[in-house]
Amino acid sequence: MRKSLILLAAMAFVLASCGDDDSAYMKTVNGKAGEVIVIMDKTNWDAEVGTSVRDVLAKDYPMLNQPEPSFTLININENAFSDLFKGHRNILYFNISPKIAENGVFVKRNVWAQPQIVITVDAKDSRIADSLVKANGDVIFSAIDQIEKERIARSSKKFEESSIRSVVAERFGGSPYFPKGYSIKKVADGFIWVSSEKTYINQGILIYTIPFNGVEFPSLETIIAEQNEVLKNNVPGMFPNSYMTTSTAVTPIMTPYKYKNKSYVEIRGLWEVANDYMGGPFVEHVIYSKDPNKLLVIQGFVYAPRYKKRNLVRQVESVVTSFEWAENFQNK
Repeated sequence: MRKSLILLAAMAFVLASCGDDDSAYMKTVNGKAGEVIVIMDKTNWDAEVGTSVRDVLAKDYPMLNQPEPSFTLININENAFSDLFKGHRNILYFNISPKIAENGVFVKRNVWAQPQIVITVDAKDSRIADSLVKANGDVIFSAIDQIEKERIARSSKKFEESSIRSVVAERFGGSPYFPKGYSIKKVADGFIWVSSEKTYINQGILIYTIPFNGVEFPSLETIIAEQNEVLKNNVPGMFPNSYMTTSTAVTPIMTPYKYKNKSYVEIRGLWEVANDYMGGPFVEHVIYSKDPNKLLVIQGFVYAPRYKKRNLVRQVESVVTSFEWAENFQNK
């Protein structure tokens, strides 16, 4: 079991760093964003191993106004796993048989299409398969979640509004990559608001700085207090004395991360408009800025009162995650 866990962690690292050169001529994946096909017989799907898969992949997506699963799972029996399904974006394949030589969990990219992820669970019996899922659940989740974000980020860079990146980088020394449909809504001292607005859907990216003493990273409470001051001064509501702020209905979640040699703090929570009834989810990264006395905040938020928000949040999160310093910008 320990061996399989280490193997999966190593494979996940390869997934994050490998390129797609060998898949240049593969067909493009099909399926909707956030979907995962689970190849498993009905008996196991309705038993403990199926429950473990749902616990890992269909748990509530964090910090949404209404509960939504992190991934939409589609169960298919092995004998129904046709070429159509082999082209799906995310595949979790269970190979449960006493003939299995070695139990393990294996991650591969671009097996039948690209950009695709295929995770295979090889187990001699259902009990072992269930143990593998439970032991490696976090890495299985992260591998699929990461490639979902990578697909969005790839599209953002391919179909980019590059002029926005130039404006943001001039003021902050770096910028996310903004896909077509985004435009600059507001520029102020130490603050830029970039927005994609459609009927009943608003996806916004706020880039701004907050004070930093240059020594100790501030607490969640301090960050929220500072950002609320920025939001109050820069993101007005529709009515007098209304403005964007962090909701106090739930406590935001702050998590430290390191990705592609960048250390940052991720904060997820809910926003609302003071003295109004608007609100929704947000996700932000707080990083060290070029100025040693300031921290840089890249905050993505969603307002979509008539629609589910999971995929919309993943989209703004991918924009937030795409932030790079100007010296590292990728030319198309």
